[in-house]
Amino acid sequence: MVVMGVTGSGKSTLAHALAQALGWHFVEGDGLHPAANLAKMAAGEPLNDEDRQPFLENVARAIAQTPAPGVVVSCSALKRSYRDRIRTGDPRVLFVLPVLARHSLQARLSGRSGHFMPASLLDSQLATLEPPQPDESAIRIDGEAHTEVQVRQTLAAARAMGLL
Repeated sequence: MVVMGVTGSGKSTLAHALAQALGWHFVEGDGLHPAANLAKMAAGEPLNDEDRQPFLENVARAIAQTPAPGVVVSCSALKRSYRDRIRTGDPRVLFVLPVLARHSLQARLSGRSGHFMPASLLDSQLATLEPPQPDESAIRIDGEAHTEVQVRQTLAAARAMGLL
């Protein structure tokens, strides 16, 4: 399972909570970025597709190499091509997209400190986001809801899809 979305959408919080609820491993996607990517983002520069390739390979590898029972990874996975690359780690990957309004994302980012990703990159991430299409294994949930509600929504939808 990959919890995806733009900066400030609560990917890490939800992914960690889902991993706990499922008894699965949790992998913080931010830790899979090469140092050059982190430095570029910290400087307020958006990543391009070429920058993202080593990161996406690391995400796919983490999914492929994590032992049973499963893994939940936090990863922006903003474009279809990125999700396709991640699926090379396991074609059964389920993507979870918390959906929030821009003003909510901006409010979360303005209250966040100590994170490498500046709020100034929100607009570039929103412009890059290609929401999952019906032919992708994906769930959209209410990103404004409390984390416990998001976990229940995600697990219920995954069960309804026959994925859990």
